Amino acid sequence: MSQSVLASGVGVQAARRRTFAVISHPDAGKSTMTEALALHARVIGQAGAVHGKGDRKGVVSDWMAMEQQRGISVTSAALQFSYDDTVINLLDTPGHADFSEDTYRVLTAVDSAVMLLDAAKGLEPQTLKLFEVCRQRSIPVITFINKWDRPGHDALALMDEIEQRIGLKPTPLTWPVGIAGHFRGVIDRRTGVFTRMERSPGGADLAIEEELSADEAAERFGADWDTANEELELLEMTGADFDKEAFLAATATPVLFGAAVANLGVRQLLNILVELAPPATARPTTDGGERAVDAGFSGFVFKIQANMNKAHRDQVAFMRICSGRFERGMIVTHAGTGKPFATKYAQQIFGQGRDTIDEAFPGDVVGLVNATALGIGDTLYAGKAVEFPPLPSFPPEHFAVVRTDDTGAFKRFRRGIEQLDGEGVIQVLRSEQRGDGTPVFAAVGPMQFEVATYRLEAEFGVKVKLEHLPYEIAAVTDAAGKEILRTESNVEVMTRVRDGALLAVFPHRWRMRTVAGRHPDLRLDTPIDTQG
Repeated sequence: MSQSVLASGVGVQAARRRTFAVISHPDAGKSTMTEALALHARVIGQAGAVHGKGDRKGVVSDWMAMEQQRGISVTSAALQFSYDDTVINLLDTPGHADFSEDTYRVLTAVDSAVMLLDAAKGLEPQTLKLFEVCRQRSIPVITFINKWDRPGHDALALMDEIEQRIGLKPTPLTWPVGIAGHFRGVIDRRTGVFTRMERSPGGADLAIEEELSADEAAERFGADWDTANEELELLEMTGADFDKEAFLAATATPVLFGAAVANLGVRQLLNILVELAPPATARPTTDGGERAVDAGFSGFVFKIQANMNKAHRDQVAFMRICSGRFERGMIVTHAGTGKPFATKYAQQIFGQGRDTIDEAFPGDVVGLVNATALGIGDTLYAGKAVEFPPLPSFPPEHFAVVRTDDTGAFKRFRRGIEQLDGEGVIQVLRSEQRGDGTPVFAAVGPMQFEVATYRLEAEFGVKVKLEHLPYEIAAVTDAAGKEILRTESNVEVMTRVRDGALLAVFPHRWRMRTVAGRHPDLRLDTPIDTQG
């Protein structure tokens, strides 16, 4: 096959891809939406519930036992499936604020995002933070007003909140008939078609849908129908019509209404994603240029996860394909070291499930199994050299010494710590005064400590104890700064294991400013806080 034909084929395949993340505040229905989208694509038989009831199973994307017990997502999950002629790469992300770093990494790997809002709560704090990451990366956002089958805010009030609080112009594509809690169905604003919606018995199957004429809808739903049409007239007057250029420029957001747990409005969302969400396009590189999708193969690692499946006690590096055609077994170059890397064990991930994959294209996510030489942010390429920007770390705000009293488990303890650090589950620091045997965990949020200790026990059979340290802020310093800070009280300098960075830790920001004021030449660089 000639290079030009291959390039053309890659371009066609890239155009078929839709790679997006679902973002929301905890409990807004993110994992439930992930499952509902998979159901509508016919890749699962029934949608799960975050808290399974009766015969209804739990969600595929929340695979860790801790997630299933608590009904929250604390890891990222990758699901790939086909819908019509489109390949969907859906990345489910942790909703909890303590896992912002993991979510940020996922958002570097997507081309668009679905922002879920709880109809009763509107824009919540974690949603706002995650949206800011999307804004900084100019990621187009589709908004889905969820839980419209329960009491909630007025639809027009929610539109005002979106525009006033995050500056995105809402352009509803569907509009609800019936207030929140009395959901009748939606009107497609572009076609005028009304679709009546009804939850299937048990709610785990596709919703029951029926198209009605305006006369039929008016007769059956009376005041609800009249109110919806009055609201549509107001939207027309305010110019809230969909503008694709504004959406792709991330200045406007198309809005849809529904209820993921009952699969209401999910089909419409999936169709909009296929129709409007951007496909894979050229990606920025560290040299200020871009890597076109039809250039030679390239990709970067945005997540590492071990022990996802008890039948496969291994480590998986999740790689986003940025350009070219990936073929299992191809020898590529590791940009950081210049060394060759073999891709013999490449798999497609679906929750805990996995299948061997022979080829992949821009936009796809590939799991590289037992790729222990890879780290988060690493670039792989074939042909012309390229490197994608590194993934920054969030500033840790919680610190704790971790130790085990089981001397017979020390090797497993060390191996588990190395594993969690390599995955980016938690930042691991080395303290001179405590020694290598007692590492320090540094976390964005305290739940990261819970996940780390849970996994050390569940996966490595090691029970650990945490001794919390009185620090709340960290800044990068250098060797000279380390010597200066030896003379200061209530300050410590530790080495971050993953990259060797020297982190000066302080009990609070005021103390850091006081120390900096006394030593004008002291280097104190706070890590990039990508959430603003």
